[in-house]
This record gives sequence, C-alpha cells and structure tokens, in this order.
Amino acid sequence: MTVETEKVYSFKTENKFIAKNYSINAPPTFKPTKKYSDISGLPAPYIDRHSKLYYSNAEEFATVRSLPMDITAGYLQLRGANTIVG
Repeated sequence: MTVETEKVYSFKTENKFIAKNYSINAPPTFKPTKKYSDISGLPAPYIDRHSKLYYSNAEEFATVRSLPMDITAGYLQLRGANTIVG
C-alpha cells in the first residue's frame, strides 16, 4: 500500500472507525437561497425596494413601510445584510 492510498482508507481502532483526510466543505449549490420574511418568518416572495426588507403579504408591507429607520437597520443587521438604508 502506498502513502496516497492510505490517505483514502479509514482504519479501525477500539471498535471505532476514524476517517483520515476528510473535509466538511461542500460544493456550492445551484439552487437559489430561500428568502423568509423579516417580520413573520414566512416564505417571502417580495422585497421592499426602499428598506430592503423581505415581506410575505400586503399587511407586512404596510408594517415594513411604517417602521422607523433604526428598526429597519436592526432587522437588516439580524439578517446579516450589509446594506446601508437611506
């Protein structure tokens, strides 16, 4: 057995299998990411152009439009969006 083939195989010690040289990195996905409402957490097909918040229906749209800018910035920060609202 060569060194390169030993890297691929796993070995058994004390009734446990230990894998060698594995990686948890996955290839990129081709599916678009799912978007959820910032207000309710429901699937959100819409985005407000002004505040960049996701919403799922007309009631949430009215809520998003009535939010002050500091609350909107807080929602964006929770989502991890690096967007400047203004």
